[in-house]
Amino acid sequence: MRSAVPAVVFGVLLLSGCGAHDVQQLRGASGHGAHGASAPATTVTTGAPASGTPGAPASGTPGTSPSGASGHGTHGEHGGHDGTGAGGGVPSPSPAPPVGTAAGVAFNAPDVMFLQMMVPHNTQVVGLVRLVRGREVRPEVRELAEAIGVTQEREAASMAALLAAWGQPATAEDDEHAAHGGMPGVSQEEIEALTSAPPAEFERRFLDMMIAQQDDASQMAKVEVATGLHSQVTGMARRVDVSRTAQVAQMLALRGR
Repeated sequence: MRSAVPAVVFGVLLLSGCGAHDVQQLRGASGHGAHGASAPATTVTTGAPASGTPGAPASGTPGTSPSGASGHGTHGEHGGHDGTGAGGGVPSPSPAPPVGTAAGVAFNAPDVMFLQMMVPHNTQVVGLVRLVRGREVRPEVRELAEAIGVTQEREAASMAALLAAWGQPATAEDDEHAAHGGMPGVSQEEIEALTSAPPAEFERRFLDMMIAQQDDASQMAKVEVATGLHSQVTGMARRVDVSRTAQVAQMLALRGR
């Protein structure tokens, strides 16, 4: 994997917004919305390790509001990038109570769950990106995919390191995911369908799947911003929301060409 993000992709961060109805339509077309929110993410195995390089901003993962309501609905049900928060609802603006302190800074349960859910989520995206290698796709699609892979590999490593510093496991148990709205991700069947897609269909299916994945991360980040406590983690979530929103907009444009 390349160690630097291609210059052409820096323009991604200048984009903003995407139509929620477009994302949901793509989910319906690609089948990514078929699995429920409680289905665990499936790690893509392509023969290469998904090791990360620390140092990049972290990405978003679902948390819950202090009331216990899930901030992330099933795929195809949560709202788009309209600032209203995940699931089309408005998460509570009040952070949940702290559950621990590290280096004198308090963190809470949504902070931990955000990081724990984003580590496997990012790892799965990295695996999906690796499927592009050796495929017949447009250069701009390949460069965007590689840039996403580099960034999210680093994010996953940074988030796992932060959890380790807090004495927390890198991932949560499945029942904890379910209590926070479920772990978004693609199923093994969807991955196999993408892997076996004919050349003429691979790029479209890949973009559909990545649009849904990045939209999930944006929605999860919104919940963390609303309910998290640790400033470093909420800052990560804000950067995730901005970057994923821009990537979704660019992929929607690429798909429309």
